[in-house]
Formats: sequence, C-alpha cells, structure tokens
Amino acid sequence: MIIPEPFRLLTSLLAVAGFIGANAAYLVWVERKAAAWFQRRAGPTEVGWGGLLQPLADAIKLMSKQIIVPPGTDRLLFCLAPVLIMVPAAMCFAVLPFSAALVPRDINVSLLMVFAFGSLNVIAVMLAGWSSRNKYAIISAARVVSQNVAYEIPMLLVVITVLMVSRTMNLTEIVAKQAGGFWHWNVFNLAANPLMPVTFVIFFICMLAETNRAPFDMAEAESELVAGVFTEYAGMGFGVFFMAEYANIVAGCAMATILFLGGWHSPIGLWPGVWWFLLKMYFLIFTVIWVRWTFPRTQFYGLLNLSWKILIPLSLFTLVLTSGLLKIFGR
Repeated sequence: MIIPEPFRLLTSLLAVAGFIGANAAYLVWVERKAAAWFQRRAGPTEVGWGGLLQPLADAIKLMSKQIIVPPGTDRLLFCLAPVLIMVPAAMCFAVLPFSAALVPRDINVSLLMVFAFGSLNVIAVMLAGWSSRNKYAIISAARVVSQNVAYEIPMLLVVITVLMVSRTMNLTEIVAKQAGGFWHWNVFNLAANPLMPVTFVIFFICMLAETNRAPFDMAEAESELVAGVFTEYAGMGFGVFFMAEYANIVAGCAMATILFLGGWHSPIGLWPGVWWFLLKMYFLIFTVIWVRWTFPRTQFYGLLNLSWKILIPLSLFTLVLTSGLLKIFGR
C-alpha cells in the first residue's frame, strides 16, 4: 500500500510533535524522581499515583500564567527567541531513524542536517539574553556563546571521525553498517580507531555542554545569575525553553545511539527493533540526569579550559589517528 506523501508528512509531523511533548513532560518527572532518589528524599507524590500527573499540573499552571514582556526589551526578538529555539530542535527529529522502517524523512545528508539545525540553538539563547536587556541575562548569553563555540569544535571533530569510518552522511546507513552484534558498533570499532571509546566519551561530554546541562549549565547558573538568559521569561515563554532543553537532550542521546551504539541493532546481533533504540537512548538520558545530580557546576574558565586544552587536542588526535589507519590498512 502506497501512502500519499502529504498524509505521510502530516503523520510524521504529528508523531514528532507528540514524541517531543511526551518526552518534555515526563522526563521532568523522571528527573525529579531521580533527583529525589540520589538525594534520599521524597520526589513528586501528590498529583496522581507517584506524582505521574505532576507534569500535566505544571503544564496547566504555565499556560495559565500571563506572558509578560518587560519594558525596554526588544519585543520582536524577545518573543521570537522561544520559537527559534524550539523549531530547530523539532526539525532534528525529522531525520532521526528509530528503526529501519521508522524514519520520518530518510535523506542522504541527514547527519549534516541535524548539526545544521542544532547550531541554531546558541543563536536563540543569545537573542533571548540580548533582547531581555537584563544584565544577568546578557552575561549568561555571552557565557553560552563562548561555551558552544568551544564545544562544537571537538564534537564536530568526533563526528568527522565517525563519518570517515562509516563513509556516509546518511544516518540510516551509518546504523546499518553497525549490524552484527555490539563488537560491530562504532564505539567498539578498535580496528578503525583504538581510541573510539574515548571518542564516544568526548561526544557525550560535548553533548552535555551543547545542551547546557550540569555541570555545564551556564545558561542558567541560578546561584550566580538568577535564571540566566531566562530571567525575564514567564509562563509558556519559559515553558518553551524548558521543553527545548529536553528535546535537545533526547536528540543528542539519539545521535549518540546512532553514531556509536548501533542504533536499533541488538547487542547480540538478533531481533533488531525500535525497542533497542529506545532502550539505549533512554539509558543515555538517565546518565545525563545522573551526571546533573552527582557533579557540581564547574567554574566557567575551567569549562573552557577543558575544551580548548584537553578535548580539542584529543579529538584532533583521534581524527588524525583514524585517517592514518584508514589510509594504511584501507578499512
């Protein structure tokens, strides 16, 4: 049966929107429960069984609040920033392959598309801080730009390393080449690069920094900058930024699953399916939450030194090593 293209596009759009909304709502609940578990206290318990309806109550509360545009702000950019941060995050999901048959749009340069749209995130955060005309928001925006520039370099070097091994920019083909068990996954592809596990760790650290997650959450830094670039936002203006953060986390963990962990393939080489993809992705998301509630926020200059002095030289070394091995052995 051939599905008409307009119907397929509409279905894909609704599925992506529903997936992002559900994850944004209930990852907040998971994070609260995990934080309570790590800190040995009670998490959400009042609204619904085990607090399961707490995200719905929070959504109703945010939507009922007035959206305030403070005087002196650049009104157009102030209102545009939440849209600009949410749309690129949603666009990334349009090309993510959850299984061989579950791909909203399968295009040859899907890897390039994800990073092209993902790079707009920092522009939206910068506009949110600058248009607010708030000193704390402007300081936070400057920090975020410096942080994203520093961590995009090692992340792209790592992605180029995987690209050289896979020899394609199609995400579906990258996953397909990792079939056959966990020893075929890129993270364990020691023949192409003995430091591939280190490359995966670099990607994960850069993903934390790119999504502004602790210990790299310089966009907020509540103990120093009130609420950072989000200081002047209220109601659903703040809620959209909150949703975009979790959408970016899901997209980043999905990319790590695709590039390094074999996507939808089983670790034993049998019964591949979307459930394997989701299991790996949500394990990485849980690790992101685990890191947040385990490590304190780093100092800003320490954050930059980590990238410029450690991650960039190391990722560049892995890139050169991979290119040398591929040239010598022709793998």
